[in-house]
Amino acid sequence: MTVALPSVVMLGISVEAVLAATAALMAAAAGWSLGSARRRDGHDVPGGESSFAVLHTISLASASLRTGLSEESARRAARHLRELLGVPAVAVTDTERLLAWEGVGEAHAGQVLGLASPVLGTGRPRVAAPALVACGDPGCPLRVAVITPLTIEGRVAGTLAAFGEGVRDERLQTVGEVARWASGQLELAELDSSKTRLEEAEMRALRAQISPHFVYNSLTTIASFVRTDPERARELLLDFADFARYSFRDRRDFTTLAEELRSIHRYLLLERARFGDERLRFSVEIAPEVLPVAVPFLSLQPLVENAIRHGMQYGTERFHVRITARDAGAEAEISVEDDGVGMDPGKLRALLADGGEDAAHGGIGLVNVDHRLRQVYGEEYGLVIETAVGAGMKVGLRVPKSHPGVAAG
Repeated sequence: MTVALPSVVMLGISVEAVLAATAALMAAAAGWSLGSARRRDGHDVPGGESSFAVLHTISLASASLRTGLSEESARRAARHLRELLGVPAVAVTDTERLLAWEGVGEAHAGQVLGLASPVLGTGRPRVAAPALVACGDPGCPLRVAVITPLTIEGRVAGTLAAFGEGVRDERLQTVGEVARWASGQLELAELDSSKTRLEEAEMRALRAQISPHFVYNSLTTIASFVRTDPERARELLLDFADFARYSFRDRRDFTTLAEELRSIHRYLLLERARFGDERLRFSVEIAPEVLPVAVPFLSLQPLVENAIRHGMQYGTERFHVRITARDAGAEAEISVEDDGVGMDPGKLRALLADGGEDAAHGGIGLVNVDHRLRQVYGEEYGLVIETAVGAGMKVGLRVPKSHPGVAAG
């Protein structure tokens, strides 16, 4: 019976929400600009040029905000935010400090945190009247301030403050849309950071799954050959060193199928030395055309380890692992198949549904690999498992030969 692993859904801001905020921002900013934008010669800027200018400014601010909320990102984004708003000055804060001031009247920077404090506490925008903002300089254009919250996943992470001479309805709308759009960019930055942390955690989980028992048993097996067959002991020790070097190297997102298979070959040699040449056998059938294909790092080794750990757990007299990779046009089709004890499909579904918490059955490796494949290539590229009690197990996957952003490191 064939079992497809359930899809994995990442939580975070939706693309639709970001697009909606961007569209609203363009409409608000462009609408305000169309009524006020003029060339140096005094003529109105055509609507198309104004819209293009708004879109260009949005793209420049995005590049800064997508790195998160920090002094550096706020400083780089503030100039573009002020241009979008068309105000004399803007300020950006986090929850504790002023991150950036852009524009005239920098003497007002000391007021920002005090003005922003109610917004940070309630999450509601605020208009600060002249009595709170105006200074003793009659020529200063900073009379009022509109302060709006910057939020990340529902929590207030900072504020955006726009300073000017007065407040008009269209200006209030524009400040609100700019803050909403900026919040969307900050959420995307948070999502990118969470994704990186998740990938690092997944890699640590995969490396942790390389069982300490395997390391201990391999070294014990090698030691047993030191007196009886020193040459084989030497070869196995080199295989172990190469396997460990590959598995625990600095994290890289992708490697070639050829490199992944070389590491698996060393792993199988070590396991065969432990179980015996006659008891554990393996065969590898690889089409030369797919050897250079980029695959996620440590995407196949957990499948082979799972086959041996589960397939031989009841003392099978002879066990065969077969690895195949064939050219399928735009894709490489790869499978890891064994003739071991197999598993009831219902039990397998339950194991996979709980996130692979039952590490004794190799669930962590299967779910982890499945998640990474879907994340990189799309939902249709998850693992497909064929198994039944007493009929062994076959784990299959497809990998595009070429995919945007995928290259062996």
